[in-house]
Amino acid sequence: MKQTGIWLDKNKAFIVTLENKTETLNTINSNVDHYRIHGGSGTRLKGGPQDVVHDSKYLEQEKHQLKKYFKEIASNIKDTDALVIFGPAGTNEKLSKELQYNYSSLSTKIKGVEKADSMTDNQMKALVRDFFQSH
Repeated sequence: MKQTGIWLDKNKAFIVTLENKTETLNTINSNVDHYRIHGGSGTRLKGGPQDVVHDSKYLEQEKHQLKKYFKEIASNIKDTDALVIFGPAGTNEKLSKELQYNYSSLSTKIKGVEKADSMTDNQMKALVRDFFQSH
């Protein structure tokens, strides 16, 4: 039985695979751009020049980049039997939703989506191992 755990954020995903008592760890970089949007006026005077910030353009671009990132993750885990997703913020939940909508065969294998802060490679392996031993 092939069990897979994914720890991910917007920068990279670490895929821990447990199979026949062996552990492998793969890393996928997201290539998602981080936008620092600066808006507001360039002067303290009332009615001064205003910078127009196009949030929707940046958010739409990020959405497409995340979709590409999730597609690469899905292609790496397509032959797993059980899946658990960990991570900080909301990226783990976004991946779970993406799998439900576009990769239904993988979404049925999800055993859990949990929050987890940054950790070392060994901590990730232990987290995945412990999760599957307790479930």
